[in-house]
Amino acid sequence: MQEITYKMRVKTPFKIPHHFFVILVIFSFMAIPTAIADITGYAMVQKDGSLRMSRGIIRLYGIYIPFTETTCRSFLQPRRCMPQAALALDFKIQGFIHCKEQGINQDGSISAICHANYTSVSMGEDLASYLLRQGWALALPYAPFEYHALERIARYKGFGIWGFPDTIIR
Repeated sequence: MQEITYKMRVKTPFKIPHHFFVILVIFSFMAIPTAIADITGYAMVQKDGSLRMSRGIIRLYGIYIPFTETTCRSFLQPRRCMPQAALALDFKIQGFIHCKEQGINQDGSISAICHANYTSVSMGEDLASYLLRQGWALALPYAPFEYHALERIARYKGFGIWGFPDTIIR
């Protein structure tokens, strides 16, 4: 009798190329949403209406602040000379603000919704809403409906850029 021997073929585990894991890791990080940060601290108003804070330059989300005539604020010390919209913002802030980051702009600045007089029980006042209400800013197309309404009201009442050239800061 003849003996039959069978050879067992042992399959080697399927080898996944190394670059597959690299691509998988890259795409998995892209799927993770970026964290929206809260920024609280002292803010210095720049001439263009942006805010300089510890994390960098902050631009108010949803509004455009047009360049206006430079004026000097002499009723408070130190005397500050800057465009009227920036002076109005500087007058409102006077120190610490709280911002909720909305994204990063192309120039690397942070787009955020910022509030003055923020406390644990009160959101304070939205700075973009304040500028729109005073007529010193324009609502961008993607801005909340409230911003567009405030801009139209300021335009109707002739406040800020919609009014006479020598309007006072309220």
